[in-house]
Amino acid sequence: MIRRVFLALAALTALTGLTAQAWSAEIGEDGLHKQDWFALTFRDVAEDIEAASEEGKRLVMVFEQRGCIYCAKMHEDLLSDPEVSDFIKANFKVVQYNMFGDEEVTDLDGEVLTEKTAARKWGYVFTPTLMFLPEEVPEGMTAAEAAVATMPGAFGKWTFLNMFKWVAEKGYEGDEHFQKYHARIINELRAEGRLDAE
Repeated sequence: MIRRVFLALAALTALTGLTAQAWSAEIGEDGLHKQDWFALTFRDVAEDIEAASEEGKRLVMVFEQRGCIYCAKMHEDLLSDPEVSDFIKANFKVVQYNMFGDEEVTDLDGEVLTEKTAARKWGYVFTPTLMFLPEEVPEGMTAAEAAVATMPGAFGKWTFLNMFKWVAEKGYEGDEHFQKYHARIINELRAEGRLDAE
């Protein structure tokens, strides 16, 4: 019986082109892929920065949209990788935004917007786009102005993970630009024989 079930699943996988990772990616009513460790908040950016800080973490906001193949890749290939997800969960509070959503958002400057008007105000046009916020709430700035780093689009594992590490290490305060940091880490991984994808 077990063998038949396994063969049926294998046949379904072959016919549909689905992988086990694709099956595990939950999609919400808004059409966005979900992670059970993403934070559910009122999307008040100042409050979210403070809440993340109280947990010893940094706030990262991720903009996605329904049907985004790059968002799906991020969830299925990157956020399903324990090396990536474990680091993010330990160091960041992640709040998901729908690029075309109507949920209320309060910007750092106090302006109340919707997710879609916030995306326009902050100049975000690609999904996924990740916005990394400072440790403390700045005064007189929008979230986009306060962001210490922004990652627009989809990248491979090491670029993605290294951006989170660079922000966690406050690389943006030092002289080593992210691209140089990333190149150094890639060379170290290559020397260790760990580089399976860049």
